[in-house]
Amino acid sequence: MNKIKVYSEIGKLNSVLLHRPGKEVENLTPELLERLLFDDIPFLKIARQEHDNFASVLKANGVKVYYIEELMAETIEQNPEIRSEFINKFVEEANIDKKWKQQYLEFITKMPNLEMVNEMIGGTMKIDLDTSNKEDYPFITDPLPNTLFQRDPFASSGKGIILNHMWSVTRNRETIFPEYVFKYHKDFKDTPLWYERDSKDNIEGGDVMVLNADTLVIGASQRTSLNAIEKLSKKILKEDTFKQIIVLELPKSRAYMHLDTVFTNIDYDKFIAHPLIFDDENLFKIYKITENKKELLNQSLSELLKELIGKEPIIIKCGGEDKIAAGREQWNDGTNVLTIKPGVVIAYERNHKTISMLKDAGVKVLEVPSSELSRGRGGPRCMSMPIERENI
Repeated sequence: MNKIKVYSEIGKLNSVLLHRPGKEVENLTPELLERLLFDDIPFLKIARQEHDNFASVLKANGVKVYYIEELMAETIEQNPEIRSEFINKFVEEANIDKKWKQQYLEFITKMPNLEMVNEMIGGTMKIDLDTSNKEDYPFITDPLPNTLFQRDPFASSGKGIILNHMWSVTRNRETIFPEYVFKYHKDFKDTPLWYERDSKDNIEGGDVMVLNADTLVIGASQRTSLNAIEKLSKKILKEDTFKQIIVLELPKSRAYMHLDTVFTNIDYDKFIAHPLIFDDENLFKIYKITENKKELLNQSLSELLKELIGKEPIIIKCGGEDKIAAGREQWNDGTNVLTIKPGVVIAYERNHKTISMLKDAGVKVLEVPSSELSRGRGGPRCMSMPIERENI
């Protein structure tokens, strides 16, 4: 039985969840990028090669790799009675034009389970159902290209998951898949849920950092609301080991989209950060939420980190003091590394200045190519959701 067990960002990673990019990437067009929250159109062939390489590095380091599309297909195979309910929920949330709805249902229902799940993620064009169709908008169901970033739809925290309500309706369908996996899959069905996807306040996994068994750090960002964090706290602080949630109220801007785009824990005393975070520590408020109260802290992030980890934190700045390198490498996910054990991270090889600084600080860096994966503006941490880590 494989259960959720994540009580740090740095404990040895034993298993992880990914999504291998599919036709949803090729269904992107320049006109759709802004609405579908993607920044560019990757070349699928190379993106898959790079993603397969990423998965190979994980496996070579003893990490079991799961894929959300495969787990969802297995969930239906184990529980065939839920298939119609699952399809109907997806169709309902896809907001399909009523004139296509029945035809789409017949089309998708005939597919084998894995093919069906991949079709849901990939998006379905009108010409797939009617080759003579000439309508301007090409899709019956929009593609879900952000499924690549498995960090966001849910967040493994302690012995359970935060099943997220996404900031944009564009991404909410992504959370249907983990909802069914963690409700019905034989290996995961008893997993506690700390938050529900039908909650009205938005939260995304890129803002959740599990510092240790006592402390969660969550960014109140463009995509995660303070209300959601407070609601989450009422359950997770009562039913797991966590004693407090530290909230970093970040500026609501694209540069601070998620906490892990600017700040990541990589070792017992080491953090990688965008210089913006520590160049002006007065830029954001810090709250502490416990089971009984929320309080505004009157201390800097550096002071707080020292208190939380019991030693002076080592902050490695993405790109160093070079403003050009910092801007470029943060844009290419220089801070968004995945720690697979204390002081060992997977990083995009293109962020060479940051990698050099990590190595100088004693961090082992496993470099992976990312010419196409980085076009989605998400790094190794964004693409992965830990399932189980060893305790530190």
